[in-house]
Amino acid sequence: LPWWGLKMEAPIKMGAPSGPKAQPDIAPASMSVKYTFGERGEGYPALSHTWYQGTEKPKIWKDGGIPNWNDGTLFIGEDGMLLADYKKYLLLPEEKFATYEPPTPWIEPSPGQMEEWIRACKGDSREPLCHFGYAGPLTEANHLGNVAYRSGKKLEWEPESMTFPNAPDAEKFLRRSYREGWSLT
Repeated sequence: LPWWGLKMEAPIKMGAPSGPKAQPDIAPASMSVKYTFGERGEGYPALSHTWYQGTEKPKIWKDGGIPNWNDGTLFIGEDGMLLADYKKYLLLPEEKFATYEPPTPWIEPSPGQMEEWIRACKGDSREPLCHFGYAGPLTEANHLGNVAYRSGKKLEWEPESMTFPNAPDAEKFLRRSYREGWSLT
């Protein structure tokens, strides 16, 4: 949801990872990573975003300060918070926003990622909601979080050169060496 609503693309920093000990070949089932995103055009200032997965949860969730949904995004603003997933949302504190009238939805409800993919394969002209222009940057950011986690460092990302200027040694986690006789071209 934040990638849609906040026009997020490549993060410029990621770090402060937490979770169990990093494994050499796989990402952990539970972890958290803090990202920093730069300005993204007019009206979209720099922001920080923390990703939690598995048993890693934000303090406000653990302390009961927000409903304990299994999945969702918590947007924290100057005047309140928005807790949302793809099917529901809650403005907090609830009493402050009790009379809020939401705008008319303008995005067609999704039948689900798999159904959108099948429709696209069958030639449906509608663009899937999770098209590559959306899913690519989201996946890149998640993988960069895994690199920060595995390296145990705060990293600065240069998307054009695909390098970490402050930690070139972490770049070994960006690619893998293929076994002799195999390549990806």
